[in-house]
Amino acid sequence: MPLTSPLHGVVPPVCTPLDPRGEVDTASLARLVDHLIDGGVHGLFALGSTSEVAYLTDEQRATALATVVGATDGRVPVLAGVIDTTTARVVEHARSAAGLGADALVATAPFYTRTHGKEIAQHFRRLRAAVDLPLFAYDIPVAVHSKLSPALVRELAEDGTLAGLKDSSGDEGGLRRLIVELGGREGRADGPAPRFSILTGSELTVDAALLAGADGVVPGIGNVDPAGYVRLYDAARAGNWESAAEEQERLVELFAMVDVGPEADMGRSSSALGSFKAALRLLGVIACGDTAFPQIQLGAESVALVAERLCAAGLPPVR
Repeated sequence: MPLTSPLHGVVPPVCTPLDPRGEVDTASLARLVDHLIDGGVHGLFALGSTSEVAYLTDEQRATALATVVGATDGRVPVLAGVIDTTTARVVEHARSAAGLGADALVATAPFYTRTHGKEIAQHFRRLRAAVDLPLFAYDIPVAVHSKLSPALVRELAEDGTLAGLKDSSGDEGGLRRLIVELGGREGRADGPAPRFSILTGSELTVDAALLAGADGVVPGIGNVDPAGYVRLYDAARAGNWESAAEEQERLVELFAMVDVGPEADMGRSSSALGSFKAALRLLGVIACGDTAFPQIQLGAESVALVAERLCAAGLPPVR
């Protein structure tokens, strides 16, 4: 589904189910796509951080993206993460994603080596020139050690390089400054980049981001409860902020599952991704809850805590 209008709504970063050998479980991934679309989402983001893209080989990336595109079958747009360290490598991923049928691309700034704002701009411009698909910037300084400034984003939006941005900076003030830079909540449609989409990756403050003028959300835990985020989005768009806040508060409680893994034994990312996959397995969507090596797997006690969170959120496990 080509992006003929600015992207908006709920666009989950799709988990990548793995089998016990660590290979992409395409049958489970296809079921997950149906689960998300049945929940009413407005698009899918394959090969993002929640997809464990950093752990996947190029072949596994291609398998996962081809599966998502095929299972989606044009029902919603599919954005493909083309995340890598350098421009040359990102361009290779972008060309592969275009060949596999992605509708848009998502890229971070270059990383490992530190880059200047002018170098970051050149990176995005070369990528956009190399592959003729809408390009979204992924602002995640905790991973790439570069923060995309509002002025840089505006420049790349105005010249048509970027179609939008996913903000995973955790900087709510920075997100508000970006919205103001692009015309403000009321003036976005007539601002310097009226077709530019701003999506928050901070799934705990979606109602606030939408009130400020964001266009949508890319929620990792939206894999588990896509319909909840769609209800939140619909309530906000209807101006029913009380209902939006109630749904947000329920999702905050559900999100607490990300910390079920013991901090002394595993990283917080491993705990979060493991909790999402454990929840999807408990809900009968995927067959195996394993995360990619070298991440530590959740133990039985942690999985039981995930089940408790699901029940408390009105999502009882099926097995």
